[in-house]
Amino acid sequence: MNQLSLLKAKKYTWFLMFTFIILVQLSFVAAKNSFGPAKVTVNDSLLLQNASSVVIAGSTSFLIRNLAVYDSLHLQQEGLSKEVFEMALKGLEKLLAAGITQKGNIIAIADFNQPSTNKRLYIIDLNTQELKFRTWVAHGNRSGKEMAERFSNRVSSNQSSPGFYVTGATYQGKHGYSLRLEGVERGINDNAGRRAIVIHGADYVNPNTISKLGYIGRSQGCPAIPMNLHRPVIDQLKDGACLFIYSPSGNYIKNSGLIS
Repeated sequence: MNQLSLLKAKKYTWFLMFTFIILVQLSFVAAKNSFGPAKVTVNDSLLLQNASSVVIAGSTSFLIRNLAVYDSLHLQQEGLSKEVFEMALKGLEKLLAAGITQKGNIIAIADFNQPSTNKRLYIIDLNTQELKFRTWVAHGNRSGKEMAERFSNRVSSNQSSPGFYVTGATYQGKHGYSLRLEGVERGINDNAGRRAIVIHGADYVNPNTISKLGYIGRSQGCPAIPMNLHRPVIDQLKDGACLFIYSPSGNYIKNSGLIS
């Protein structure tokens, strides 16, 4: 074999080796992506109508561990039922499993089975077992007066939407410092973005309004909170925390895939 032929043979050998290495690396990446957890966003097909099929490894210990928080924080005495707390944990668990949130230490619960005169918004740190906030929260002005009795997912309904939300980024809007919300239950609250349903402070959410009207001031569907707490509450919840707005409505209980 002359020198030119030898050089061509070496180049061909190197080409085959390089091609083989590339193919092996691609196969490894493909296998990793096939078996690794897929990142699911709120807008994906797992927008949760049938989320009851989603499970998380070690879910029993997760639920049992965090149910103990209910007793340690004496949440029954704070007015929150154990049934509602357990529903909130089950929903958070499924959102974590689906990759829709990675923030599993904080849960916010707005218990609309309570009258608006009660401090019915609970923000709980499950890791440190602290009740970070308990305060008033408004419902929509067409949902009812003292009690939230009517719910809607429609734009311009001025009613509250129950179910699970994941928080987004903060922004400065017409109500000042506010927090975006994404509803994750299809047909129940997934119009939250189009409806501009956000957490914001409001002057009408205060005990003086209760003494005048017999109920807290109402919003256009947003879970509005007191002005003196809106900034620390929003900072606690921003960027991926879970908010559960509970309604005892038969339609919600029947149609939600997250609370069972």
